[in-house]
Amino acid sequence: MSESPSFRSGFVAIIGAPNAGKSTLMNRLIGEKIAITSKKPQTTRNRILGIVHRPLCQLAFVDTPGVHKAGKILNQRIVEAALGAIPDADVVLWLMDVSRSFSGENDMILDHLKSFKKPVILGLNKIDLVARPELLKWMEHWNSRFSFREIVPVSALAGDQLDILLDVLEKYLPEGPPLFPEDSLTDMPMRFIVAELIREKVLRRTGEEIPYSIAVTIESFQEGGPGEKAEIHAAIHVDRDSQKGILIGKGGSRLKQIGIDARRDIEELVGKQVFLKLFVRVQKNWTRDTRAMERFGY
Repeated sequence: MSESPSFRSGFVAIIGAPNAGKSTLMNRLIGEKIAITSKKPQTTRNRILGIVHRPLCQLAFVDTPGVHKAGKILNQRIVEAALGAIPDADVVLWLMDVSRSFSGENDMILDHLKSFKKPVILGLNKIDLVARPELLKWMEHWNSRFSFREIVPVSALAGDQLDILLDVLEKYLPEGPPLFPEDSLTDMPMRFIVAELIREKVLRRTGEEIPYSIAVTIESFQEGGPGEKAEIHAAIHVDRDSQKGILIGKGGSRLKQIGIDARRDIEELVGKQVFLKLFVRVQKNWTRDTRAMERFGY
């Protein structure tokens, strides 16, 4: 009589260069938006946990910031947060964007991974954007440079081959009971996710001069009773006076649109109507002030 399969659970660190599609992949895998996305580099600044439940497995994905050559103190902390997820993971999923040329960031990650004895799965993302010969070139190049357990081509945006990716990752997780309740999707506080959704809308509604100098804090969060709106007051912090005017826009138009965009996503997240009030505050040179960075969660 054959034994029934054992349950597996563990942590999967998703690492990669900026804009490799890490947050898009995690959102797609868990079926909810808990990690923000945009086309701008360094969109993700913190490690974010997303949980996937399968019949015989629970995978706790850790979405990490993009690894890049960091000059500023804030960016150095962002990279440290990304690479710091590797020692605690059971499996590392290294995600690469095959629609872009080979990058120096991937060489940085390669050098770092060589010092850890972790199972590493290579995920080649955005396969819907390249022809097969180009994909094979990526597979041959990286297979010759590192001993990956397996290589899985995927498209996070289109959802291609994600079940295959989960099957592969599941094999390398240790046997053990679930780590989180079966109805949980993340361990991130609601305030954190709301602040991130607001920051995402700022990234998408502003030019290059604003995104890297903002932080968002939730000043108050009143959930409200049955049939009542939730009320949220949030502050968007910039590090120069000139940025405040850009963010607010003519007659407050840009800030109003950011609020409309953010409220739509927040209402979907909390499952009720939301009154959202946004403020813009100047915190001089906060991206170079370690105490301010710590207050904003970096």
